[in-house]
Amino acid sequence: MNDIEKRSVKRRAYDAVFKTLIYTSALLTVGLLVVLIGYVFVRGVPYISWQLLSTAPSAINDTIGILPNILNTLYIILFTLVIALPIGVGAAVYLTEYATNRRLISIVEFATETLAGIPSIIYGLVGMLFFAQMLGFKTSLLSGGCTLVIMILPTIIRTTQESLKTVPASYREGALGLGATKWYMIRTIILPSSLNGIITGCILSIGRIVGESAALLFTAGVGTVVAGNIIKAFSRSGGTLSVALYMYVSERGEFDVGFAIAAILMILVLCINGAAKLAGKKLKNKA
Repeated sequence: MNDIEKRSVKRRAYDAVFKTLIYTSALLTVGLLVVLIGYVFVRGVPYISWQLLSTAPSAINDTIGILPNILNTLYIILFTLVIALPIGVGAAVYLTEYATNRRLISIVEFATETLAGIPSIIYGLVGMLFFAQMLGFKTSLLSGGCTLVIMILPTIIRTTQESLKTVPASYREGALGLGATKWYMIRTIILPSSLNGIITGCILSIGRIVGESAALLFTAGVGTVVAGNIIKAFSRSGGTLSVALYMYVSERGEFDVGFAIAAILMILVLCINGAAKLAGKKLKNKA
């Protein structure tokens, strides 16, 4: 066997080893995910009842209900995304397509990466001092929503920016060469081509919003009163599902209720992510 054949055999052996490691890692990751979700569903689904989903907690009747927490979670998701998505996508478009100062771009990118790594409890402390006290929003869903907007902006900006960078330069050159304005090119070619990255950023943001509890304990509070309308809901204290999960498990030791809330959270995230994917496909088809 000559040297070329020996190297070929070694190369095939290395390829086989690395493929085995990659497949093993993928199987372990999927297996851990399935086990985690399955364990939460097995422990939590049996304790999900209509009374739990449709009522507020009552100390007089000694009943547990999470309807206010479900509504507060949906309110805060809607509020945060409506504000953060346009700002985040707009900032990413500006940095990628319009900004020419490389130093400014590098400073903004470094800042967003740093902000993305800051612990959420620090966001909560700053949100409590700035939104709740300095601006007078008090402990309310409005303070919590504004804090979450700042928290998820770095994620949306970076994911959108990286997605915009993957669009081939030939698309831009071709559109501009045909006489399209820059904004028309961005609106009709660049954004539709990077829609998958924008949806990914949206999904990651939803996951962080739904799973956040530390920051919301400081800013949104733990209120469990069903507000008459969305305006009243944002003007008063309101606990989300993640906050309710923390309170029931940590403060009251209600582990069965905790697993039920965890299962509801997973179902909610899966439904919202599926809706986001479906909306992204429809928007891409229209574009």
